[in-house]
Amino acid sequence: MSMQDDHRTAPGLAHAEPAQDAPRAPRRSSFKAQMLQAREDAIVQAVNRLLAEKGFDLMTVDEVAAEVGIAKASLYKHFPSKEDLAAAAMVRVLTLAEEFLDQLPAQGKPVEQLEAVVRWMMRLQLAGQMPTLPSQNSSLRARLMANRAYLDLLMHVSDRLGAWIEAAQAERSINPKLPPILVLYTLYSRACDPVLEFMKAGGQFDDEAIIEWVTLTCFDGLRGC
Repeated sequence: MSMQDDHRTAPGLAHAEPAQDAPRAPRRSSFKAQMLQAREDAIVQAVNRLLAEKGFDLMTVDEVAAEVGIAKASLYKHFPSKEDLAAAAMVRVLTLAEEFLDQLPAQGKPVEQLEAVVRWMMRLQLAGQMPTLPSQNSSLRARLMANRAYLDLLMHVSDRLGAWIEAAQAERSINPKLPPILVLYTLYSRACDPVLEFMKAGGQFDDEAIIEWVTLTCFDGLRGC
């Protein structure tokens, strides 16, 4: 008999609340579900690397399957198209971006928050972990616009950056005459800035020096100095 089934009461405790069952531990995913998730994570990581290395147009589904070590048919069970693979990679990088934003100090100056985000994006690119997508591809754009996770993450990250941009403009640490959307796109473009690769290819400077110089030139321009 459980404690809830036993209605007897001790003397003097006639009004005591019945004992509650201990909270149940959360259900664990099945082994099969865990294996499928691990495979999907491996696929997205491979796509992310290939997009960073080759770009969307040159990346093939066969390459992704070969890198993960699965058959092409098995890959299609997770992602039915090349466009879906790219969308999954973008969801991954936006998820990482949101996690990075959450780690920034809440009381930091707006322009310092923006500089930190730009440095983070450039580190990701120099490490070969920033996916590169074409700006003009109707099928890819359609797939991205149909991906709710991508849209939600993009809007959330953009809203947070936009709030910092407007606050930085109010403090005049960014030129208030510039349209905030232009500033946002300028910051996002650092994620695919070719200057980073050109400077790294020369072999004369380390990654952190390159990142600091590009950050300096970017924000000096935004300040209107």
